[in-house]
Amino acid sequence: MARPLRIEYEGALYHVTSRGNAGVEIFLRDADRERFLQLLAAVIDRFGWICHAYCLMTNHFHLLIETPRPNLSKGMKHLNGVYTQWFNRQHARAGHLVQGRFKSILVEKDSYLLELARYIALNPVRAQMTRNAGEWHWSSYRATAGLIEPPGFLTVDWLLSQFDKNPEAATKAYEAFIKQGQGIDVWEDLKSGMFLGDEEFVESIKPMLEEAVGFGVRPCLLHSSL
Repeated sequence: MARPLRIEYEGALYHVTSRGNAGVEIFLRDADRERFLQLLAAVIDRFGWICHAYCLMTNHFHLLIETPRPNLSKGMKHLNGVYTQWFNRQHARAGHLVQGRFKSILVEKDSYLLELARYIALNPVRAQMTRNAGEWHWSSYRATAGLIEPPGFLTVDWLLSQFDKNPEAATKAYEAFIKQGQGIDVWEDLKSGMFLGDEEFVESIKPMLEEAVGFGVRPCLLHSSL
């Protein structure tokens, strides 16, 4: 059977998720999350990615990644593989940690990057793990909102520039934007289970999709309930 399609190209933007195999927790303690972020930083540096947002939950994580080079699959394979090896050693376990291949949605940057950054920041709130995004220490929200110094692997400039040229005004507007996002379903605009963008964006991707299908690769249709 052909492997599911990954459309990769220079400058692509993805919402990426990986979940624990059979729903198991992939972060058992803060030290696990700290190690994962260290590995994520190394992968971003090695593969030249741009990370706009992230959130580490208990049995899954979310990333908003831009790839100047078409190398998402290679980077994610490295990230999940190295973390699994480390996790298994730390917790005296064996076997697969994450569930199959990671899931990715191709995103139109200008129209949906902000909405997805908000969706990612509000994950702990929707899961009733915290009352507001600022209370969760394992997402990019606190750094983007100026509550802490951003880690070196996180890019906050593009997000904040969409609100105001003044840094202080931008962070305040960003905080308000996040608070207003509860109840918004960003996935209602998902197309074919794999694209988040307008019709023009989808049309621009079609030639790559048709070429891949022509080589016998089957499209990877993802669930919208991410």
